[in-house]
Amino acid sequence: MYENDKRIVMTLDAGGTNFVFSAMMSCKEIVEPIRMPSINDDLERCLAQVETGFRMVEAALPEAPVAISFAFPGPADYKSGIIGDLPNFKCFRGGVALGPYLAAKFGIPVFINNDGNLFAYGEALAGILPKINRQLAEAGNSRRYKNLLGITLGTGFGAGVVIDGMLLTGDNGCGGDVWLMRNKKMPYALAEESVSIRAVKRVYRDLSSDESVLTPKDIFEIAEGTRKGNASAAVRSFEELGEVAADAIAHALDIVDGVVVISGGVSAAHKYIMPSLISHLRDKLQMLTGEEFPCVQMSVYDHGNETELAEFLKDESKFIDIPGTDEKVQYYDTKKTCIAISELGASRAIAIGAYTYALSQIDREIPTL
Repeated sequence: MYENDKRIVMTLDAGGTNFVFSAMMSCKEIVEPIRMPSINDDLERCLAQVETGFRMVEAALPEAPVAISFAFPGPADYKSGIIGDLPNFKCFRGGVALGPYLAAKFGIPVFINNDGNLFAYGEALAGILPKINRQLAEAGNSRRYKNLLGITLGTGFGAGVVIDGMLLTGDNGCGGDVWLMRNKKMPYALAEESVSIRAVKRVYRDLSSDESVLTPKDIFEIAEGTRKGNASAAVRSFEELGEVAADAIAHALDIVDGVVVISGGVSAAHKYIMPSLISHLRDKLQMLTGEEFPCVQMSVYDHGNETELAEFLKDESKFIDIPGTDEKVQYYDTKKTCIAISELGASRAIAIGAYTYALSQIDREIPTL
């Protein structure tokens, strides 16, 4: 949609350790990223650091940028550009109007979102969603998908939702949040307690009794047999993540009704996560009469499995008569969705999401900061 757009948007990857500043045009990075230490305990110095980073990017651009757009951790009032009480940025306690501050300094619109939202938006406009629709066209299938649920598996359980090209932010900035859905295995707990880096480490430790300090990468290597450890416990730690994630995704799909794309650090172990996730998305629920229904109304396909992808892309529509006429109408009587692993990767999808979101807001002429 914006692959050939010549407008420039400055971006920021805001982490607890580093701020990485850059700029994009035509959905591509056009400057060498500028990395600066993040400052989280002094508001004046933090704001000065952010401004300095963007000034350095601005000086390297061939022409003036039209906006600033980036992801920043919450809690936040993203619509107003106000960052709230961040655990890793103590200087933002009480709320800081970061967006309006930058808008006043640079004289251009500023858009801030969370990373889950921008990941989903990038995938919807320039990632998996257009790819799936191209694949459908190439298969001779006239069906097209417009809705997407983007899932990030990492430090936490992140998500974003795009409905017919529009990002769902919600009236309170909470649209698309799945991390605090009920945990399938521990109904008193958040889903994120079983869908996160800490969850993989906890489950492996509990099943293996191994008290070593391990990362998910270490546990993946144990599952692969390239590192010493309890391989079955390692595999199960990823399978459990897939099981609990599937339950939350199923509930989300009942509302979103679109395709699902997954990324984030833990998704590198998708060979162990995806079979469990897909299997549990095909679970059954019962009525009190004993009658069974699938937990999601659509048939679920693994986009990464060639056989399942072919079935997903197959045109199973039919033409039925319009009563009283000689005409027919196409009838899609099969409901389908697919689960895909991101090919863009979280970082690139978030950057593209930040870029395209800013331009889409400008083009809609929505009042900005």
